[in-house]
Amino acid sequence: MRWILRAAILAACLGGIAFFHHLRTSRPTRVEAANRAGILLLGNGTEPATLDPQLASGQPEHMIFHALFEGLISPAPGNPDGDAPGAAVSWTQENFTVWTFKLQPQGKWSDGAPLTAADFVYSYQRILTAKLGADYAGMLYPILNAEEYHTGKITDFSQVGVKALDPLTLQITLKGPAPYLPSMIKHYAWFPMPKQAIEKFGSMTDRNTRWTRPGNMVCNGAFKLKRWDVNQALEVERNPHYWDAATVKLNGIVFLPISNDTTEERAFADGQLHVTLTMPLSKIPAYEKGKSPSYHNDPLLSVYMYRLNTTRKPFDNPLVRRALALAIDRESITRNILRAGQKPATGLTPPGCNASYQVPDIMRFDPAEARKLLAEAGFPDGQGFPPFDILINTSPAHRALAEAVQAMWKEHLKIPAGVLNQDWGVYIESQRKLDYQVARYAWVGDYLDPSTFLGCWQTGDGNNNTGWGSKRYDELIHQSFQEGDVARRLHYLNEAETLLLNEAPIIPIYWYTHSYLMRPEVKGMLPSLLEHRCYKAVELRP
Repeated sequence: MRWILRAAILAACLGGIAFFHHLRTSRPTRVEAANRAGILLLGNGTEPATLDPQLASGQPEHMIFHALFEGLISPAPGNPDGDAPGAAVSWTQENFTVWTFKLQPQGKWSDGAPLTAADFVYSYQRILTAKLGADYAGMLYPILNAEEYHTGKITDFSQVGVKALDPLTLQITLKGPAPYLPSMIKHYAWFPMPKQAIEKFGSMTDRNTRWTRPGNMVCNGAFKLKRWDVNQALEVERNPHYWDAATVKLNGIVFLPISNDTTEERAFADGQLHVTLTMPLSKIPAYEKGKSPSYHNDPLLSVYMYRLNTTRKPFDNPLVRRALALAIDRESITRNILRAGQKPATGLTPPGCNASYQVPDIMRFDPAEARKLLAEAGFPDGQGFPPFDILINTSPAHRALAEAVQAMWKEHLKIPAGVLNQDWGVYIESQRKLDYQVARYAWVGDYLDPSTFLGCWQTGDGNNNTGWGSKRYDELIHQSFQEGDVARRLHYLNEAETLLLNEAPIIPIYWYTHSYLMRPEVKGMLPSLLEHRCYKAVELRP
């Protein structure tokens, strides 16, 4: 009787499994349904902290802004790091100092209002108004008198080198030659902002108002905001008022905040995603060995580092900071933990910014010298060194690396480090408030020039967040902005980087590559050193 009952149960279970298998195989996956609808499904790491381009500073926001907004110059469809007409149909320059942009005659906001040169003047005044507190205000410092206005030395914005010559002509005058300006202004700090939407829900400088919510947001990109379900999904749809709407191939994009790389890889395998943002470090060797057509590993102009809060003891001591830097075995990290072609960072600026720029070769593994410096700082064999935490945002990869560095500092310096995990928004705010000791950080180049990695460490810059500053460093960066001779300008930048690395408010660890998964039906999403995306060129061809 017991055997018969078991057999009956077994038969019923097998029948149920077959039934549910039939249901599962007959029902399309999320990707299959999205293919038919022309909707791209993207893993986007974490929930965006904001949808206001002038208040953002992170990668999740960067990916979304490329869909919603467009600068004067756009990533080229066949080469995202190249230059193509965006909000401007053409541009000219005089001595790389005076740049004149002719706007698209049919350029419009998503509410149908004309996009004019005055919108760009308003946008640049907004980001340079100190009350807004924009982290990326410093990116506009190459503009004549931009820094002076932002720091309060002048109060009349008409003295800043931005002029609307007529509704469709914008002129930008710089403080010195900048051949790299076309690459720079593809960054979202330079995007136009909709005055009509911003000031409907507050003043120019009010932060985090309702203008960025669905139904309220006005944008000028190929897509417009459809829905934003916090911690679930953000969806954009085609913008019918976009000047180049006829070339847009997708009907929409869904950005999914999946912070755990293992969960994201599983979602990809289950047909829930077209493209992941990253992938588990432990899975990379198997994908490489199996030559999976879904696996991609692209070069990236980016550096992974630890930043140190120099306002807190003992990290206010450069001897301590240099000791920490010298006790990290970068070669071991890239070879044994990362395993995807990353390179140990011997300096801050990754190779590829400028062929003529020589990156300082300062970061190295020298535990004996590290112990000597720590003893000079008053902590022989780590004695008396206070416990501290390495702050990371939620990610198994960041934790694995932090635990490796933690072990190296314990082995070579005998100092006690813990690992503190925070969600993206809290993690960003902790660094802004200098509420940390050591923090994981990464910087993707915003344009193709070494200054994109060096400008943000000036005293008081919105992206500095270390408490460190140097008068000489600031002078060198300012000189580089004004210098017309290429060789002399790169010399100033090299001297600045050398000073920064010796002071060590930051500790570069490795230069990135971008490992991710992408389904073969996704066409037109091309590699980019700067992680630029030309979404209007992307299509789904199952």
